[in-house]
Amino acid sequence: MPRPAAAAILRSAFLLAAGLAFLNPGPCGAGPADLLSAYSEKAAYPPLKIENPLDGTLFPKDLAAPEFTWKDKNPASDTWAVIVKFAGDGGRLDFVVGKPRWRPSDADWAEIKRLSAGRKASLTVAGAASSAPGKILSAGSAGFTTSEDEVSAPIFYREVTLPFSEAVKDPSLIRWRLGKVSDKGIPPVVLENLPVCGNCHSFSADGGVLGMDVDYANDKGSYAIAPAQEEITLDKEKLITWSDYRRDAKNPTFGLLSQVSPDGQYVVSTVKDRSVFVARDDLYYSQLFFPVKGILAVYSRKDKTFRALPGADDKEFVQSNPAWSPDGKTLLFARSRAYELKNLRNKSSALLTPDEAAEFLQGGKEFKFDIYKVPFNGGRGGRAEPLPGASGNGMSNFFPKYSPDGKWLVFCRARNFMLLQPDSELYIMPAKGGAARRMNCNRSAMNSWHSWSPNGRWLVFASKANSAYTQLFLTHIDEQGNDTPPVLLADFTAPDRAANIPEFAPGKAGLIKRLKEKFLDFLSYMRAGFEYIRSEDADGAIKKYGRSLELNPENPDAHTMLGIAYDAKGDDAQALREYNEALKLDPESSVALARTGIILAKRGEPEKAAEYYQRSLKAQPGAATVHFLLAEALGMQSQSKEERSRYHEALDSRPGYARDYPVSSDPLERKRKLGEAIGHYKQAAALDPGDASIRMQLGAALEADGRPKEALPHFREAARLEPENAMHHHNLATALDKQGGLAEAVSHYREVIGILPGFAVVHSNLGYALERLGKTGEAREQYREALRLDPELREAKIRLATLDAKTPGARP
Repeated sequence: MPRPAAAAILRSAFLLAAGLAFLNPGPCGAGPADLLSAYSEKAAYPPLKIENPLDGTLFPKDLAAPEFTWKDKNPASDTWAVIVKFAGDGGRLDFVVGKPRWRPSDADWAEIKRLSAGRKASLTVAGAASSAPGKILSAGSAGFTTSEDEVSAPIFYREVTLPFSEAVKDPSLIRWRLGKVSDKGIPPVVLENLPVCGNCHSFSADGGVLGMDVDYANDKGSYAIAPAQEEITLDKEKLITWSDYRRDAKNPTFGLLSQVSPDGQYVVSTVKDRSVFVARDDLYYSQLFFPVKGILAVYSRKDKTFRALPGADDKEFVQSNPAWSPDGKTLLFARSRAYELKNLRNKSSALLTPDEAAEFLQGGKEFKFDIYKVPFNGGRGGRAEPLPGASGNGMSNFFPKYSPDGKWLVFCRARNFMLLQPDSELYIMPAKGGAARRMNCNRSAMNSWHSWSPNGRWLVFASKANSAYTQLFLTHIDEQGNDTPPVLLADFTAPDRAANIPEFAPGKAGLIKRLKEKFLDFLSYMRAGFEYIRSEDADGAIKKYGRSLELNPENPDAHTMLGIAYDAKGDDAQALREYNEALKLDPESSVALARTGIILAKRGEPEKAAEYYQRSLKAQPGAATVHFLLAEALGMQSQSKEERSRYHEALDSRPGYARDYPVSSDPLERKRKLGEAIGHYKQAAALDPGDASIRMQLGAALEADGRPKEALPHFREAARLEPENAMHHHNLATALDKQGGLAEAVSHYREVIGILPGFAVVHSNLGYALERLGKTGEAREQYREALRLDPELREAKIRLATLDAKTPGARP
């Protein structure tokens, strides 16, 4: 066996000879030898940036060969010398490549790790043009070392599609992988094609117990607890639901960030929770998530009971994100004062609309967490206290994780919120409290989702520094809590997936080869179909609801939802058939009745539609939407033929509705129907006072009934509720105009023009109001603008001509 230096020289000579076969030599036979001999350590070259590894990286002893990458700004560079030099008499290894990346062979990597074990090595890359390899165009270097510490345990993590809305719509695209850093290629998939959402997971300290969030049936609080083995079957016997903790429909439980205890006997989770959980358009940060309400509850596997954890069960605060100490005697958690969402409309849905989270998305409201600790005491809890160094610092502190020996604590810190924060960074501190130190491993964007290796020497975490598709990194932590620049686990990320929630799988957990579900039933596919409906993907919803009906053909709700999916596609006939099937199974299905009424109204049968709406209200009297729909159907019956014609010419006329339908010739009957419609509009407004459309239609009905003064407050409220809706301002402006409120009418006409410029009639009406206020000059401007937009607008022509006739000297 040659000495290291001699081995390196022999290796270099071999590579130089081999390199001649694939590099184009220069005009005088120049090639790899010229490139390598041209590089001088003492010379200064234009910089080349080595992206991986980072300078000062410490590689795990058991890491498979990584890919070394660099960026060369010189466009002429197309050939690079890669020089790996070792401290002392370790010598060097030389390579020549034709791409700005290089992955050593297994044999080369083994040699590199051997020669860099416990001592510094340097990677130098020098660029040149293949036509002139004797001239170095750029160069850069980075130092690295190989650690004596292995990672050993494999990493269990989740792969998700982006943006987040796609993962919500089709959870079956989410995959779970389990793999070792010592293995080549991407780790194998152990769970996939789950049509319901699966989320946070954790293991007991010995890896014998796996806990995992899985939506079962229609219950977001479902949670699987299973013994770890090579093949795990997730069936109903392994499921619990956090919703069983003081089950209450008014205060549902979704179950959040659950954690298995070190001994595997308990699981702790956030219950009675509500979170800001909303999809965003930004591909990098396509969701905003953080809890605003909830307490900690503990499930005992032995007793099969749920109970609140004293010290972390104060309803005045949100208590979430729990983490066990290695001995199971203490729990850390993130705490903040609880907050009631102002615009929450659907309490049963975990996912919010942007409007429901508007104060955080647009309003600039802040929300920060402190980390607290509480004794477990076998579930009896105790007094919760803020953790010095991770609380009271004006920042949001979350995701605490103890080192396996209980000595250190790593947590996240960001300016606000929790999870997927662009400025989230990792901090380390003594577990008993003390000064927190920003870790060296932090990358430029979103550092989070961290987990300690069982030997306490490595930390895996996720970051978006390189891509919207989150990647995993490793950093080494020594006995003094010092960490190193991170190692990118490039092979752990598929090109079209984000890797998140990495967790080291100790002991038996590392043997898992396959997770199979056997808990899915018709309700699971119902839930999956609902996410497609929410995402406006009717075809996807039809498939899921069809699958649900295969499993349970007698489910009226599945027929109803399938009808809604067909309705969304514009297939009224098929939708009506599904609603009819639902009503055969459940004649009092309020939704199927209401949806049938909608189709009948669209077909020009308002009288029949009203009958179905009335039946729906009998089954569910408090449905504001159905009162509104019934009022519309009654309003259609109250129209004369002329009013019906004008109704369909109005700006809010809906496509797909019949233009012709029977109306009564009896004015008293029409007036009676209008009175009934007003009554139902009023009931709808009382049940849902925040709906601007209800207010607008109520105002229009009152005005049609000859009660303009009663209509005015409703038009005003509609404009207040939806200030960006031009129709509301127009209705209010015309009502004010008729009642002599000209100054205020002018203001709202201008609002309409500001929101939707280009409507000639609005300019003409504004001009007429200004004229009556004595502002003839401004009135002329509006009439002229109206005629510019519509030269044939008769009213503007007459009014401008009349105004010019009154004041001939003012003509242009």
